[in-house]
Amino acid sequence: MSKRIDFYFDFGSPTAYLAWTQLPKIASEYGAELALKPVLLGAIHKATNNASPATVPAKAAWMQRDLAQFAASYGVRFEHNPYFPINTLVLMRGATGTRMRDEGLFDRYVDVIFRAMWETPHNLGDMETLKAVLRNGDLDPELIFEIVQDPAVKEKLKADTDAAVARGLFGAPTMFVGEQMFFGQDRLNFVRDALQFD
Repeated sequence: MSKRIDFYFDFGSPTAYLAWTQLPKIASEYGAELALKPVLLGAIHKATNNASPATVPAKAAWMQRDLAQFAASYGVRFEHNPYFPINTLVLMRGATGTRMRDEGLFDRYVDVIFRAMWETPHNLGDMETLKAVLRNGDLDPELIFEIVQDPAVKEKLKADTDAAVARGLFGAPTMFVGEQMFFGQDRLNFVRDALQFD
């Protein structure tokens, strides 16, 4: 499979969630590989002097309406997480570490966490809540918490985030088709175009 979409994401981004709901279908439609790449959005913002739209009150209010409209157009469930913003360091270490262990475990973890963040919102910054979410998602909380404490996992997430910044990222979600970069889930049609002519 020569075509590939690199999808950089952080669970704390609602637009990354929306992109995640659509990208598997797009990849399948064009016979492309979908490569999920967990990164730490807070570190990317710091490195690039960027900030979350949630820090601008008028933009945050507009964005809630925009997210709801996109979710409705995609036919997916979306609820604003009342605990937002949530520190996602542990969550993203979990994504990096599960991928290092087993691709199937990684896929299940990503599914459980994205849904618990933006479909049936939970306070995933609270470790007891996170453990309950993992358990309810048929994931072993003890294994996940062992993974997130692994120094190799911590270093891998940091290295991957630094590499993302070096590649040009300033936020998430960001997608690449070849060397073409697309920022934001509202650019998915451009991803389709790039796959069509890649």
